[in-house]
Amino acid sequence: MTPESADCLSKARESLDDAIAALSLALARIAAREAYVAAFQAAQAYIFERSGKGAKTHRGVRAEFGRLAQNDPRIGPELMVFLGTAYKHKENADYAVGAAFKRPTPDEAAKLVDEAFRFVEAVEAALS
Repeated sequence: MTPESADCLSKARESLDDAIAALSLALARIAAREAYVAAFQAAQAYIFERSGKGAKTHRGVRAEFGRLAQNDPRIGPELMVFLGTAYKHKENADYAVGAAFKRPTPDEAAKLVDEAFRFVEAVEAALS
């Protein structure tokens, strides 16, 4: 595994830990955001391993991961969709204000964290 991929997976695990901590403090918005960051970092690791370089934007990561992982049975279609779905929560957490802000429920945040765990584990399995 490349050093870049290992660093990204380490960051993904750290973000999962942060998401769990946020859930325990009833901080659903932060938990949902960290779930996306974990998946984003795992996707970057996958991209580094498969292409030798990283993507520069969130959109680029989603597109490149989709292209590279589309035929990988260890990833699966449900996880391919998760990266885009989770991004909407990150975007909402970072930028939405007023009526546009939709606070995730604790159940929604917990589901996102669970899916992020599956995403990171699937990427780790695909890269091992």
